Amino acid sequence: MVEMSKRVWATVDLSAFRKNLAIASKLCPNSKIFPVVKSNAYGHGMGKIATAVSGSSQKVAGLAVATIQEAIELHKLELGHPILLMNGFVTKDELCLSIELNLEVVLHAYYQVDLVMELIREKPLNKKTRFWVKMNTGMNRLGMFADECQRAIAFLKSVPNTEIVFMTHLAYADDMENPGSKSFTDKQLKRFRQVENVLKLDFDGKLQTSISASAGILTLKEAHRDYVRPGVMLYGSSPLAKENGEDLGLHPVMTLSSRLIAIKGVQAGEGVGYNATYVCQKETKIGTVSIGYGDGYPRSARNGTPVLIKTSKKIFRTQIIGRVSMDMITVDLSGIDDVQINDEVVLWGHGLVADEVAAYSETIAYELFCKVTRRVPFIYV
Repeated sequence: MVEMSKRVWATVDLSAFRKNLAIASKLCPNSKIFPVVKSNAYGHGMGKIATAVSGSSQKVAGLAVATIQEAIELHKLELGHPILLMNGFVTKDELCLSIELNLEVVLHAYYQVDLVMELIREKPLNKKTRFWVKMNTGMNRLGMFADECQRAIAFLKSVPNTEIVFMTHLAYADDMENPGSKSFTDKQLKRFRQVENVLKLDFDGKLQTSISASAGILTLKEAHRDYVRPGVMLYGSSPLAKENGEDLGLHPVMTLSSRLIAIKGVQAGEGVGYNATYVCQKETKIGTVSIGYGDGYPRSARNGTPVLIKTSKKIFRTQIIGRVSMDMITVDLSGIDDVQINDEVVLWGHGLVADEVAAYSETIAYELFCKVTRRVPFIYV
């Protein structure tokens, strides 16, 4: 059988993931961690990443997912970690399944509280079940208002075998040097504390709380609380507006690579790619790389988006010229004298942070990771 050469591949560095988890733990020494592995661990492979969490020495309290389908998949791995279902349930059947699977469930709307009440009237809980009650402090996406949270927690406190975590989510903690961001976040924290202080009277001051995801972990020590929920920072990318993952000392986990499949000279005045979005100003050596939006590389990547070319002598930084197509991109090879067919091209990862590529594509690294398609093989190291 002929061995096929790899045209595109993603290398996932599990040791880098564990290093980022250690950074989150060091930043929050008094908090327990729920690493977020939703959306197939931000495109990195939930099973492998969840197993890497299990092999870590950090203070991991459980793993967080968004959907009940993700929770079921994670539960089947039998890793022994509690699973936090952040988007909660919609139906009574989903609630029953969540309890059966020992999930920790976020209650973000009062209809969910009503379903819990209905279920408990029919069949009291016979095992410890932890509910996270989410307050809407200003993001206006998920979460209950203050009076609903107080009613929900008062009910749950009266139910045997229940534990409670009071939580919220920050909408604008990615740029705390921005007066608008600071003002908005301060308002969210103030609203949360006001309700928390009332609730604590019934908990002898021992109410468990959770506020921070990646941005809050990096910028708001006062918001670390009992539990933190790091997401994108664990994968080496920055949640902050003005700093990339490298600036923050994070380690890239996914490196997306391809190869050069053609090299040619193009005359001055000639266009490159569909619609000739790039016109050569001088005679230019260009390379065609075997990757495109069919593999998850963003079609929105504009002229000038950086890539790395690995030749036998060194690594060169160059740029895309011309429009991204389904299976190919074209890059400027000017000044790279020893470049050869089959040389590796790094699209993001070690040496080229995904945050930078995302900025050229008018998106965020989260989306780059999640959109790598099924035809890209993953290599775990």
